[in-house]
Formats: sequence, C-alpha cells, structure tokens
Amino acid sequence: MYERWALGVADDPAVLDRIGTLPGIKQQPNLVFAAARFLGAAEGSYDEFRTWLLEHWGSVAPVVLARSTQTNEAGRCAVLLPVLSRIEGPLALIEVGASAGLCLFLDRYSYRYDTGADVIPIDPADGPSTVTIQCRIDAGSVPVQLPDVRWRAGIDLTPLAPGDHATREWLRALVWPEHDERRRRLDAALDVAAADPPTVLRGDLVESIDRLIAQAPADLSLVVFHSSVLVYVAEPRREEFARRMRCRPDVTWVSNEGEPVLPRVTQRLERPSRGRTVLAVDERPVAFVGPHGQSYESIEP
Repeated sequence: MYERWALGVADDPAVLDRIGTLPGIKQQPNLVFAAARFLGAAEGSYDEFRTWLLEHWGSVAPVVLARSTQTNEAGRCAVLLPVLSRIEGPLALIEVGASAGLCLFLDRYSYRYDTGADVIPIDPADGPSTVTIQCRIDAGSVPVQLPDVRWRAGIDLTPLAPGDHATREWLRALVWPEHDERRRRLDAALDVAAADPPTVLRGDLVESIDRLIAQAPADLSLVVFHSSVLVYVAEPRREEFARRMRCRPDVTWVSNEGEPVLPRVTQRLERPSRGRTVLAVDERPVAFVGPHGQSYESIEP
C-alpha cells in the first residue's frame, strides 16, 4: 500500500507542494504516512488517501513536525543476539535511539532460529516469552543462550513511555500496513517493557553518550548498540559519534545500519548487502541481516 501511495505522491503536484513545506529531514514517506494513519487515514487506494490528506493537512503537518520515525522493532533483537551472546558477561546495555526501549529486553524474549534444516528454540530461563521472534540464520551463527543482562539504559531525542496509550498508537502507526505479525509482536513487547520501564535518557547521541557510559556499572561488560538510527543523523554528527565510540576501548560497539551509513564498515565489505542492513562489531562487518531482524547471514571469515 505504501508503494502505491508513494508512487501516487511522486506524480501529484498538490501533495508534493504540501510535503515540500516540511523540513528536509521530515520529508520521509514513512513519517508522513504514519502521521496520516495515526490521525485516522484509512488504508485504501491512493485517491482515497489523497482526498483525506489534502483535507486534513493542517492536522497532519504538526504531527510530522512533533514526531519522528522511531520504529521500535523488537524483531531486530534476533540479529543482535548472535553477537551479544558471544560477549563475556554479565552485560550492561546502552541502546542509542532507544525509542520505547524494546530492544533493551532481548534477554526476555523467545526466539525461533530457522537454519533450513531445523528450527532451534531459545527461551528465557523462566519459560517461553509472550514475545516470540523468528529468524532465518546460518547454522553456525545460532546463539546457544541468552545473555545475562544486569543493567540497561538508552538515549533518545524523544523517549517514549511503553505504557502510554499515545505511544502505543504512534508505534503501531509506524508499522507498515500489511505487517500484522510485527504489530502483534510490538504490542507484546510493549507489555514487557511497560512492566519494567527502562531508563531512557532524553538527549542527543553525541552529547549524551559519554555521560550514560559513565553511569554503567564498572564490573559489567558494556555494549553500546543501535539499529537503523544513524541513517537519520546528519553526516557530521554521525561521524562524531563514530569517532567517540572508537575512543572507548572499554565498550563493545555493535551497529546495525544500512550499507552506506558507516564508511569504515562499508569499506570492509567484500560484496554488497543487497537491501539488508550490515551488522558490525567495532566497525568490523559480521553479518548481513534483514532490516526488521528476519534473517542473519554471517559474512565473517
């Protein structure tokens, strides 16, 4: 549906004129479409959407300006887990661009890893979670256990409270229309986070990261991670964040971003990612993964 809407917008001067009044960083199809659906736009044809959008633009624009794309996809935990499970624990986790903090609870979800030959289950020690994440993976990369997470916190420009009704509705609007399974998983993950809300510091990633690192317990192995976040950060700030992470030998830096986002990661790739994001540890590429955590292909030697 979003493809139909986007193709319609691209050939529609009246709608393009309105979108053109938004700041450049806000002219994101997913953001504009989510704002419209958040306010009640029906899931239908482009003509129906166009009529609704032109009539309600005065309400849509303020939502676009106030909100941001904060797709808090718990499914990405399935591709973070193979890396985090190898790090000697116990762990302290910091997520950059944490949104409502759902990916900070990767140790409380259940996983079903499909190797093509078997489906390997991994559950928390107290039994299967209400959140189950499925992922295709090469057999040699299947994690053997969940990490022992003792401390977790995040950074976000606009932290979201997982128990807040408006937060839930906004995050549900950010999930693409046909992705019903993702919406069900989102609801279950929000319940997990709402029962034990994580600390998410309001702030800019460059200005706040050192302060939050300083708060992490010194006796834990500290991991700073992010998924599809830096793509929304201006390139100079993105590079400054990367420089700061390079200067932290006390931190394991796990990034999950599109291929061109981190140049030092891109330079080390031997082949293109073909639409997948690149999982890297301290700027060393380790896997091509599905943007929403649906697959993991190791690219390590």
